[in-house]
Amino acid sequence: MEKEKRLIIIDGLSLLYRAFHALPPLNNSNGQLTNAVYGFLLILFKAIKDVEANYVVACFDTKKPTFRHEQFEEYKAHRAPMPDGIASQIPMVKEVLRVLSIPMFEKEGFEADDLVATIAVKNQDKVKVFILSGDLDNLQLVNDNIKLYTMGKGIKESMVYDSARVVERFGVRPDQMNEFKALTGDTSDNIPGVPGIGKTTAADLIGRFKSIKNLYDELATDTAVLKPKIKEALKANKEKALLSLKLVNTDKNVELDFNLDDCAFGRFDQAKVQQVFTALNFTTLMDRLNALIF
Repeated sequence: MEKEKRLIIIDGLSLLYRAFHALPPLNNSNGQLTNAVYGFLLILFKAIKDVEANYVVACFDTKKPTFRHEQFEEYKAHRAPMPDGIASQIPMVKEVLRVLSIPMFEKEGFEADDLVATIAVKNQDKVKVFILSGDLDNLQLVNDNIKLYTMGKGIKESMVYDSARVVERFGVRPDQMNEFKALTGDTSDNIPGVPGIGKTTAADLIGRFKSIKNLYDELATDTAVLKPKIKEALKANKEKALLSLKLVNTDKNVELDFNLDDCAFGRFDQAKVQQVFTALNFTTLMDRLNALIF
């Protein structure tokens, strides 16, 4: 019986950030900082084992502005610059992915989230998809065939978000997460949302009105039964809410030369991987990798 196809889509920078902040400084024999790469691989290997993945692909952001910056100049404006310790490890993690024969995608004008969404949605009928990320931005994609694998505290604990877990955590369905975030905003990406609308209120509003469009349609006819302060905040910030909805929605139709067969995991040259791992002083990781393949 043929093994079920299971694809991990790595949200590259998000995972690297998570690993960097979770582990103490770690250097190889040349003095290069390697903690983020080491943590990245620990998480990846654990995820492959946990979900029994046999296909893996990675997506990365570029340094160029995206279409969201055209929609909102202040998008991500308050985000701190990338720490030097992370920037110096990006080439290393890409080299590791190359020797592991894991395809990588990045595209100017788009975020990694858009590439992740495109690959996940367009291939969900062929393969079970697990998005491996250090954040929860892609919860909007979760359904019967797409799940989100992320970490709890540190990098040793992990959790998989299916639809039930999203509802349990946020009070809305995955397909309503964009509406939810458009109301609450997102300080990390400088998405404005509606000032004064917290998570509990946002979940209640989406539960009652189903969408922001319905909510504002009822506000326009003055039939929405809401507390005066909430009604006032929504009316005063309609443009922010609608802009936020555009910003949080991922593009699921990015043009990519993606082939699932290219992502089959395990087609690497073990000697080359051993050479790279040795240079990084990741000797124990070779045993973990071999345990996944052989």
